[in-house]
Amino acid sequence: MTIPRRLLLATAVLAGALGLGAGGAAAQDRTMVMAMVTTPRGFDPDIWVPGQIESSVNVYEGLTRFATRRAADGRLEVDPGRIEPHLAESWTVSEDGKEYLFRIRPGMLSPFGNELTSADVVWTFEKSNAQRRTGLFIRNVALIDSVEAVSKYEVRFRLTQANRIFLSVMTLHIPALFDSTEARKHATADDPFAARWLAANTAGFGPYHAESVQAGQQAVFVFNQGYQLGRPHFTRVVWRQVPSAATRVALVRTGQVQYAEQIPLQQIADLRRDRNVRVESTASPGSATVRMNPRTPPFDDVRVRQAVAYATDYKAIGEAVFLGLGTRSRSVLNPPIPGAVDSYLYETDYDRARQLLREAGHPDGIDVTLEYSTNWWWEEPLVLQMQASLARAGIRVTPKRIPATEMTARRAVRVWSLPFMTHLTSSFVPDPSYNMFLTAHSRGGSNVNGNNNEELDRLIDASVGERDDARWREIVAQAQRSQAESATFIETFLPGTHEVFTACMEGYLWLPHNRLVWKNLSCRR
Repeated sequence: MTIPRRLLLATAVLAGALGLGAGGAAAQDRTMVMAMVTTPRGFDPDIWVPGQIESSVNVYEGLTRFATRRAADGRLEVDPGRIEPHLAESWTVSEDGKEYLFRIRPGMLSPFGNELTSADVVWTFEKSNAQRRTGLFIRNVALIDSVEAVSKYEVRFRLTQANRIFLSVMTLHIPALFDSTEARKHATADDPFAARWLAANTAGFGPYHAESVQAGQQAVFVFNQGYQLGRPHFTRVVWRQVPSAATRVALVRTGQVQYAEQIPLQQIADLRRDRNVRVESTASPGSATVRMNPRTPPFDDVRVRQAVAYATDYKAIGEAVFLGLGTRSRSVLNPPIPGAVDSYLYETDYDRARQLLREAGHPDGIDVTLEYSTNWWWEEPLVLQMQASLARAGIRVTPKRIPATEMTARRAVRVWSLPFMTHLTSSFVPDPSYNMFLTAHSRGGSNVNGNNNEELDRLIDASVGERDDARWREIVAQAQRSQAESATFIETFLPGTHEVFTACMEGYLWLPHNRLVWKNLSCRR
């Protein structure tokens, strides 16, 4: 494909202004330059803002991590069934499974020179409790009752109930393990946990640290010299704001950046044929869904929801929206999550859809509004495809695009003012109980459509605490079937993760948070 002259000129001007010529200093000091949609607007993992997760996973790390294994094709992949020590060097578990005693790895320093201790872990969880955001949800779903410093390097977690989720939760960057010694210097009477300072600065024990941020232009991250778990190939990462997808593509094609994010699927197939580009694709478990609120008419009738499921043209969506590059979603869970089974078995059947509508008292069909935003590139084309497909069963859809901020506010838990909407949830923990609790339980932190299935709640709750493997798998399978039968989610396709690099880049490893981990990458020329 020929790159338009205007894009070459634009990228040349950008590269020249930033000193990114092919033979410049960036190659010598092992700087990785990334073309990103926007600069990070905050760094506190408890507060979602654009760019926060993408940066936080490289600044903050967990006490544990997922093991890796070799796939059939020889590539390294995550093994979600095995947990290894990370910032903790070991742990012991009580006989009843309700107490974990972690020994923290000595010598792990923040960029400020302070060592990670049990006091930092306790402070981290106290901060999340006070903020009452994502970290608190994670604490609750892992059934953490208390966190206690036993000695300088030992911290005890007491659980209200033994559960399978806990060690997986400890892999997360949230609640972040903050350098509480440094953070306390910036605390005030009305901000005792320095939340304002931590939103604009980084203070972790992971491999990178934010050196500077110029909003709307760039952010620079540097290697944390106190990190004891290996020196990365790239010791400096420059995050450039490049809003235009076309310009991001041109920059990576010409080698002026090593990585470009959020490349439209329409261009992925073409980029795969470009010898100057490396595309790494993973069928990550986040599914593009259309969700119905069972608390709101007409979707409070399961027959209407099932009619929508039968009136969806999955083949057309796969071809027209995901261009044959997506993977059909068959459950509220999807591989590589353990215990995932094919439970969403709906296929396009307009006669069945019309019959269900008649049984629900809608012989002349229904009129509904399907609301969507711009959080994901596939939303509008999926909505338009759904409009055409559902019309054939008498479900007349009016598409309505709303601002991302309105979408976020209206889908909030206990607000639930969106009867019919697009959504994608990609869990940070590849555990079935955690995933289902997050998205489908009535108390789930990402229960954006007001799910209120009592049977499903009971099954999810039972799966969290079940310690017998065979029984646990059966409960997880029952829960998936219950969710599919209730049809509050229209499962379409896994868009997949498609990461675009220059050809020299190696070491990409997909992780459950579905964000790029810089320390794994290298460039071999």
